[in-house]
Amino acid sequence: MKLVVAPPALTELHDAAAFYTLKANIELGLAFVAEFERAANFVLTNPLLGTLFRGTRRRYNLRRFPYSIIYQCTAEELRILAVAHHRRRPGYWAQRK
Repeated sequence: MKLVVAPPALTELHDAAAFYTLKANIELGLAFVAEFERAANFVLTNPLLGTLFRGTRRRYNLRRFPYSIIYQCTAEELRILAVAHHRRRPGYWAQRK
């Protein structure tokens, strides 16, 4: 199975990492990226692990950070649609495919 990160999700990942780097330090920004990578690889090997969320999409919460990976899974690929903050603009990503 192939992992695909949608461009808007990649932008959200970069923005969140930059926020943590700016507000705290580079180590926290790097820790956020590392946690995203850990979670993405984990759901890639266990795609049904995330909670069903809004139809066929699934949500997997990151550890230590108030973010979730929103993804869809097909036979060929696991597509990350959003790196969504738990409290900011809920459902803004709903139209993404």
